[in-house]
Amino acid sequence: MKALVINGSPLAMGNVTTASMHLLDALNKEGFETDQVQIYEEHLIPCNCCASCEMRGDGRCVTEEDGMNDLLDRMRATDVIILASPSYFGTCTGQLKIFLERAGYCLLSGDRGLTGKIGAAFAVQERDGGLSVYNELVDWMLRNGMIVVGSNPLPVLTGKFPGDWENDEKGVKALNDLAERIVTTVFRD
Repeated sequence: MKALVINGSPLAMGNVTTASMHLLDALNKEGFETDQVQIYEEHLIPCNCCASCEMRGDGRCVTEEDGMNDLLDRMRATDVIILASPSYFGTCTGQLKIFLERAGYCLLSGDRGLTGKIGAAFAVQERDGGLSVYNELVDWMLRNGMIVVGSNPLPVLTGKFPGDWENDEKGVKALNDLAERIVTTVFRD
């Protein structure tokens, strides 16, 4: 089983990254092959709504100057996809938004390559906006036909400075519960 985090944070070692590492470590201990993509490193070009993906219908983006098509292929080859983002202004980061728009268009007008895959999401907020980000990420997965796994409490963590999320007891509990539910969903009989 493979699990991939699509990390929307532009910070190499911020709260989203270290929380993702915590989640992936829990999955790794259960036998998952894990990986994390830092979207900001991909330097994705914004979608220009050219509709080439719709006309071609092959599930690929006509823009080859960045790593979008490689990311689409990696997601198709993964069993579990976890979307994660901080809330900077009540929504996911701009880098992740570019990814979600382009990937969404390519997948929905092409092969619908994520249908039936397990999806999960979490957000990190300083004091607000995390629920909006979480809902935005879950909505994207549902639109792509994914089976979304949640947690109780919801996986919305609070922290401002790197590592602060670890002091959020409910947030840590939510992340651990999310890992358990992913494992249970993937390995259910």
